[in-house]
Amino acid sequence: MNTELARDLIVTALLDIVPDADTAALTDSTDIRQALELDSLDFEQLVEALSSGAHFRIDETDYGRLRTMGSAVEFIAARGE
Repeated sequence: MNTELARDLIVTALLDIVPDADTAALTDSTDIRQALELDSLDFEQLVEALSSGAHFRIDETDYGRLRTMGSAVEFIAARGE
């Protein structure tokens, strides 16, 4: 999966959780959970949506790689290939 598709997947998943989120304001260094005020249940929803959309399991040990928009895009793109 390329980075553009990975970013689209993340944005779509985030909009399902926070419909009014300003995803255009999410830069590569933006902390996703902090910027969108995601609680632990919201984050679990995000992980499930990304896992389903990218067709691979995201383990709890990988959660740190989903911290910023940039790291999440890189992680999903690399694993989704």
